[in-house]
Amino acid sequence: MLKIGLTGGIGSGKSFISELFGKWGSYVFDADKKSKEILFNNETTQNEIIAEFGTDVLGLNKKIDNQKLANIAFQNEDYQLRLNAIMHPYIFKEIDDTISLVLKEKKFEIFLVDAALIYETGFDIHMDYVVVVTSRLKFRTERALSSGKLNRDDFLRREALQWPDQDKINMADFVIHNNGTKSELELEAKKVFDNFQ
Repeated sequence: MLKIGLTGGIGSGKSFISELFGKWGSYVFDADKKSKEILFNNETTQNEIIAEFGTDVLGLNKKIDNQKLANIAFQNEDYQLRLNAIMHPYIFKEIDDTISLVLKEKKFEIFLVDAALIYETGFDIHMDYVVVVTSRLKFRTERALSSGKLNRDDFLRREALQWPDQDKINMADFVIHNNGTKSELELEAKKVFDNFQ
């Protein structure tokens, strides 16, 4: 079973590519979704985060508030590194456990890890290939803002904490450019996917 990492900046179209790979028969591990599950369901993780960042991350229900945590964690690189140091061991364990389960089932030939920080965390060394989805900053900004989840300041702050696209492109095994229509993007994604068949 091939292990493929899929990464790209905010608004690059990474999630759309991930859906396509799933539709074409890959097992998709969504690291961002899994990290939210760990964050809200794992009491040990919650206690570690509160110990690191204080009660400012808590909402009215005394549980971690995702928006408050994001406001603190994305302030600067140091805070993001501190949050990642707590979260990533749990996420990596989930990936390893899931790979073991999927291997036993023998139903999938491709295991795709969809994650924003594959290079930043050094997880690329655990993958057979890494695919980078890239797009012009103008388009990525428009997509990120149109989703309604981030304002311009939030987007720029998070963008500054990720590696520049060019660095990721230089290290990538395959690059998918998303500067046109969804149909064009799907065609380019299929060309990359066909390399793994």
